[in-house]
Amino acid sequence: MVNGPAMRTDFNDKLTFKPATTADIPLIQSLAHRIWHAYYPSIISVAQIEYMLPRMYGEEVITQELADPNLRYDLLLLNDDPIGYASYRFESPSVFLSKLYLTPETHGRGIGQRTLAHIAEFAQTQRASSIYLFVNKRNEKAIRAYLRFGFVIEEAVVKDIGGGFVMDDYKMRKHLTHD
Repeated sequence: MVNGPAMRTDFNDKLTFKPATTADIPLIQSLAHRIWHAYYPSIISVAQIEYMLPRMYGEEVITQELADPNLRYDLLLLNDDPIGYASYRFESPSVFLSKLYLTPETHGRGIGQRTLAHIAEFAQTQRASSIYLFVNKRNEKAIRAYLRFGFVIEEAVVKDIGGGFVMDDYKMRKHLTHD
């Protein structure tokens, strides 16, 4: 059963999850650049953002991800306008939420919670026991959102990503129940 808080989008807002294709790569790259540069400089350095973006959103990287049959990559459209993206994969017995990014002006409207519910529904169809993710320890806004959705902090993880940078994250997990 998927449980989450009440949704706060406007009554007339229509949120759509569109499976991404290779034709969407430039849009994903544009959204990533815009979102990361608007949101993350207070969390990680601009130098780290510039280091990470091509490693996560290079054309070849996204093309390989889209070719993975176990990975889902969704564009998030609000009233048909692209506002973010999510990627997640079934890794038995869990679903790994790799990416969930929204444009800053859409924060606080329940869209992240609706997206998490969408991913939880996918996890239910896979009979997954949980959903897990990694979130930067300084990303307090996202951590609060994940906690509200029922995730718990499982462990602290520091991973060297090269270039003199590290990912200083919490691994969070939401356990699922099946009817």
